[in-house]
Amino acid sequence: MKELVIISGKGGTGKTSVTASFAALAKNAVLVDCDVDAADLHLILNPQIRYRNDFYSGHEAIIRPADCTACGLCQTLCRFDAIHESGERFQVDSASCEGCGVCVEFCPAKAINFPDRLCGEWFHSQTRFGTLLHARLGIGAENSGKLVSTVRGQAKQFAQAIQAKWILVDGPPGTGCPVIASITGADAVLAVTEPSLSGKHDLLRVLELTRHFKIPAFVCINKWDINPEMTGQIEAAATEAGATVLARIPYDQSITTAQINGQSVAELNNGSASQSIQTLWEKLCQTLQ
Repeated sequence: MKELVIISGKGGTGKTSVTASFAALAKNAVLVDCDVDAADLHLILNPQIRYRNDFYSGHEAIIRPADCTACGLCQTLCRFDAIHESGERFQVDSASCEGCGVCVEFCPAKAINFPDRLCGEWFHSQTRFGTLLHARLGIGAENSGKLVSTVRGQAKQFAQAIQAKWILVDGPPGTGCPVIASITGADAVLAVTEPSLSGKHDLLRVLELTRHFKIPAFVCINKWDINPEMTGQIEAAATEAGATVLARIPYDQSITTAQINGQSVAELNNGSASQSIQTLWEKLCQTLQ
C-alpha cells in the first residue's frame, strides 16, 4: 500500500482537481481530504456519509453561575480577555477562551468547569470511487493538525482492513501545521503548482518541507502554457531543490466544466488536461510500485 499526498504551496493551483482525477483513475484506493479548514474534494466526489464522529481537542472554561462568588480573580488573571461580567457574576466568551486553565487553577470557589472542547467532526463516507475520509473543523477552532492526524489514522486503518493499494490524500495548501500533519510518514508527495512568481516561491517552500522530512517529492505544473517562461524557471528550480518534475498540465476549459458538473476532468472527456493527468498518474504508478 502506498500513501500519496497531493499538496500545493498556495491555494488555487488545481490540487483538488488533480486529486479527484486520480481518484477516478486509481483502482482499490482509499481517499482522504486533509484540508479540514476548507475542504472541497466532496464537491466533486459527492460523498454519502456513513459514519459521523465528533472531534474533541483541548479544553474550554465554563463558569457555574450558582457557585461563582464574583470575586473577579479569573478576569484579572485571564490574558485573553475571555472573561466578562454578566450581571452579578462572570461568564466566559468561548470564542476567546484559549483553554489555558489558569482561571480553573486559581478560582477560590472552584466554580469553573474545564470540559473537553468540541472542535469539529470527521466523516467516513462512500463515493463512486470508493471510501472517503474527510472532516470539518469548527468555526474559529484550533488544532487542525490533530484533526488531520485523526483522519489519516482512520484512513490507514480502513485501508489496511480492505487491503487497499493506494491512499490518496488531498492535502491542505501552504506549509503550516496541517500540511506537516498531512505529509509526515507518507510514501511520496506530489506538489501541484502554477506558472507564476508566487507559485514558484510557495513551491520552493513546500519542497523545503519535504526535504526536511525526507519524503520523495514530485512536481507538476498546472496551466503551464499560460506562462511557458516561468514554467521553465520553476522546473529548473524544483530540480535543483531535489524534486522530480513529472508533468505539465495545459490550460483546459474542460476542468471548469467538470467542476460545474461535479465531475473530475478524467471522467468528463479525454481532452488535453485529462490526457496529461492520466500520463502523470501512470508515471507515479511506475515510480512508486
